[in-house]
Amino acid sequence: MTDKPFGVNLTFLPTFSTPPYPEYIAAIAEGGVKMVETAGRSPEQYLPALKAAGIKVIHKCTSVRHSLRAERIGCDAVSVDGFECGGHPGEDDIPNMILLPRAADELKIPFIASGGMADGRSLVAALALGAAGMNMGTRFIATREAPVHQNVKDALVAATELDTALIMRSLRNTERVLKNASVERVRQIECEKRDELKVDDIYAQVAGVYPKIMVDGQMDVGVWSCGLVTGLIHDVPSVKELIDRIMLQAEDIMRNRFGGFLDTAGARKVA
Repeated sequence: MTDKPFGVNLTFLPTFSTPPYPEYIAAIAEGGVKMVETAGRSPEQYLPALKAAGIKVIHKCTSVRHSLRAERIGCDAVSVDGFECGGHPGEDDIPNMILLPRAADELKIPFIASGGMADGRSLVAALALGAAGMNMGTRFIATREAPVHQNVKDALVAATELDTALIMRSLRNTERVLKNASVERVRQIECEKRDELKVDDIYAQVAGVYPKIMVDGQMDVGVWSCGLVTGLIHDVPSVKELIDRIMLQAEDIMRNRFGGFLDTAGARKVA
């Protein structure tokens, strides 16, 4: 559909059966994809195959120590995910106002800011904190082209930053999700089981539910990832409209807001 570059996500997560990752990588390479974002477990064992195909690897990390590990094993860049992000924010609970400049202090490879990113303000802030750009997940779901049910998009527009919850903390597999009936059930089970919680106890709410939610629009059938950024989502534009708006807002901030500060500072210095 395009001759422009695009990336593919390859998530290495513990599963009940091992997915055919070598075949996935072969298909990615044969398709001419030149950038892969890896997530979950370390991509180290798969890096030789990816590098041999000339593919750049960006690994998703939720801490500085994991980012440094990704740098050491040969990843070309990292996506640094703050505590605000949807999905799995790790266990350190460090927000991006701290995590991003810490990454900038430590890393030699480029990194992208992830978690809480929604508009031109996010982009300018990410750049100011040392990132090479920003990565949006939840915000892109609420676009006209996103291949998900309208109920999902409507839920994101209706929700505020107070409408997400953290689950599976006791399993050290924390996930930020949008509150619904299934999330409340999971939290109830976690409270009842406390330190004895097992994945099997919440399997019905967390496993295999995405097609029913994202495709069929059954909003309470299970849990689904959602970032705090839902508080900044107020409409469902096209992707082009969203990107254009972000760039215009970022340019306006850089020129008019920051430019004004610099002009004032210069005038004071001359005076």
